[in-house]
Amino acid sequence: MLKRFWLWLGRLLGKLLLTLIVVGLIGWGIGEGYYAWKFSGPVSTQEEIAADEAALTRLIIEDAVRIVEQHRDNTRVLRDAHAKAHGCVRAEVQVLDDLDESLRQGVFAEPGHTWQAWMRLSNGNAYPQFDRARDARGMAIKLLDVPGEKLMKNPLHAGDQDFVMFNNTAFFVRDVAEYRSNFAAQADGKKVLAFFPSWNPRTWEIRHLFIALKTLAPAPETPVATTYNSIAPFKLGSLNIKYRVVPAPQNCPPYELPEQNTALPNFLRNALYQQLSLDRAPACFELQVQKQNAQYYMPIEDTSVEWSEKISPFESVARITVPAQDFDSREQNLFCDNLSFNPWHALAEHRPIGGINRLRKSVYEAVSAYRHQRNAHVVAPAPAGVGLGPVTNNRTAELSD
Repeated sequence: MLKRFWLWLGRLLGKLLLTLIVVGLIGWGIGEGYYAWKFSGPVSTQEEIAADEAALTRLIIEDAVRIVEQHRDNTRVLRDAHAKAHGCVRAEVQVLDDLDESLRQGVFAEPGHTWQAWMRLSNGNAYPQFDRARDARGMAIKLLDVPGEKLMKNPLHAGDQDFVMFNNTAFFVRDVAEYRSNFAAQADGKKVLAFFPSWNPRTWEIRHLFIALKTLAPAPETPVATTYNSIAPFKLGSLNIKYRVVPAPQNCPPYELPEQNTALPNFLRNALYQQLSLDRAPACFELQVQKQNAQYYMPIEDTSVEWSEKISPFESVARITVPAQDFDSREQNLFCDNLSFNPWHALAEHRPIGGINRLRKSVYEAVSAYRHQRNAHVVAPAPAGVGLGPVTNNRTAELSD
């Protein structure tokens, strides 16, 4: 009798699971079809700021502070996202010689110019976890000693031009209002409410749940084998663009990474160390941009929409080389932990646009200041011999996202 009950219960749960999968797929398909039908273009090339955006931003900052306090370890307050770094490495970003005139803007204005940079590779979670866990993966690049007035006036960043990316082509929220709802649910420890905020099916964000699940990807073989996307749009002179960084092994000497032990908690750092420090093999990428075509649905204010590559292909603007180097020292890891990356550390020619980018400006800055204060000005001088300019060498106590 008991055996029959468990068989019945197993079949029932199986049917329920199958029903949920079918409903989810139907919901995702309806969401994609809805976007394709209703939002076929043209779209605005200008930003559209919601009336309640400033108030929502203040609430999101409060939620971000709650999250960093929830996930702090015994010694310091961590970032509210991308807390775990696989490594902070030196890189060179060389502008291509044959750029179209429309792309020769800002840091890409001088063909062939090489910028020295820091690159931080990370997992997305707010608390460090095993690399094999499904997670977002991030890349942040800081070009150094970039002349010209920046959008943020902090003298510590007077020479910085930052690019911040992660491993999906779309974001799992469309705007600041949805970000606030989603983020508040996470801060409250009620993750199911992030995409199902009420019993009303009209409030469900099944399409965005699928984007989030795609973002929480299995770990790559190595952090330098992943494509990283800006998700949100930016200016490039008068153009509206998105950018991405793609692996370009064809630009480096041939290299095959030995098989890694993925059971190790930090195997992605180990893979990076194996290539750069042990095998002395550089890693190569290309930095690319995608222009907005406003005759199609390539919105500024909805980051859940991927801009079609069929309509507007990505174009390479620079080559990125991560030279062989010894990076896994306590000094350099602490320096990396203290580095600040913000898309608003930028020239006007690279101004971030859209609601999610406007949100980043305030939240990143506020969380940076909070972490700085709570971590009692942990000092981390720049590692010696890396060719940094004077402003960067003086950056010893900053903490940010």
